[in-house]
Amino acid sequence: MPKRQIRLTDEQRQRLVEITSKGKVAVRTFKRSQILLLSEQGYKDQIIAERVGVSVATVERTRQKFVQQGLDEAITEKPRPGKPCKLDGKTEAFLIATACSDAPEGRANWTMQLLADRLVALNKVESISDETVRRILKKTNLSRG
Repeated sequence: MPKRQIRLTDEQRQRLVEITSKGKVAVRTFKRSQILLLSEQGYKDQIIAERVGVSVATVERTRQKFVQQGLDEAITEKPRPGKPCKLDGKTEAFLIATACSDAPEGRANWTMQLLADRLVALNKVESISDETVRRILKKTNLSRG
């Protein structure tokens, strides 16, 4: 694949210089800005990758995005979708209500694992980890103590 030639307008160069000098941006945006500035200066991909602390593939992708889609697409990234939540609103409310209720007999408090097991036993979810339960309860600022 031929090397993508980077030619920045004065406006683009100024914007990239501002991004790299202020340092109040996301790390990936900062590094991609550095990549484009160094690319325009004619540095080889290997040198750019070493100086910026990224892989050669990242340099190539950033350069390619700039040529094909422009500056904004090259230095920013779209939000990542992530994995969908296992619990809908009703099930989440049930979990919170269960956590607020009295603990099972023989227990002083609900544990994350007990709550996860209860959701599975009642067929609210097929499976759920104690860590997922913890994260959901943490969002509510629920004090179980």
